[in-house]
This record gives sequence, structure tokens and C-alpha cells, in this order.
Amino acid sequence: MSDHAQLKTKTVKVPGPDHPITIERNAHRIVITVAGRTVADTREALTLREASYPAVQYVPRKDVDMALLERTNQITYCPYKGDCAYYSIPAGGERSINAVWAYEEPYAAVAAIKDHVAFYPERVDTIEERPGG
Repeated sequence: MSDHAQLKTKTVKVPGPDHPITIERNAHRIVITVAGRTVADTREALTLREASYPAVQYVPRKDVDMALLERTNQITYCPYKGDCAYYSIPAGGERSINAVWAYEEPYAAVAAIKDHVAFYPERVDTIEERPGG
């Protein structure tokens, strides 16, 4: 199926008992580094838990050094969250391609993650959770 045809048949799903999604404020400080540089440092991360997947830290864009990120052409779709855009972190080299993702216009059920980005743990050096901020 072509990408164009796929866009016409997007299914929207609402989280529920069979596919729960919760979003909570993380009380800890989150610091993300790549190639010795701090890419993100926040005390306002949101922890998103979805079904049986590992928890993901969504960091407000205001706490991310967006100058270290470069938008890519990759786009994916989640029926629970919407269209997903990707960024690479050039300083991290090959493994940091498409290391960051964002739902720029998330569906209502996950509206809290708007203006936040998330990082693949294996594509950055560290995602450190520091107790007590």
C-alpha cells in the first residue's frame, strides 16, 4: 500500500483496558546526553506508559537543546497518538539517526505530550533519572 493510500485510511484508537496509556509528571530530574553534550535537562518530564511497552520520558521542548537536533524525513503513525516526526542528533553519529521523536499534533487522549520530545535509549549515551531534582 502506498503512503498516500495509507494516509486516507488512518484508524484512530482510544486507549482503554486492552491498550492502556497513562501520562504522569515525573518528579525526578531527567538529563540526556550524547557525545559528551547535554541534549536535555528537565524537571518537568512526563512519563508515558503504554500497554506492555517500557515507560518513555517525554521532555518539554523548552528543556531540549533543539539546536543539536536535526529534523529528518521519517514519519510514522500511531493509532493511539497520531503522526510522529523524527529528529537526528548529528553529534552522535550514525547511531543517533532518528534518535528523537515527537507527536506534534497528538490525539486528545495524549494531548499532554504536545510540545514534548522523546529519546530512544539505545541512540543516546544516557537518559539519567536523578531523584529529588
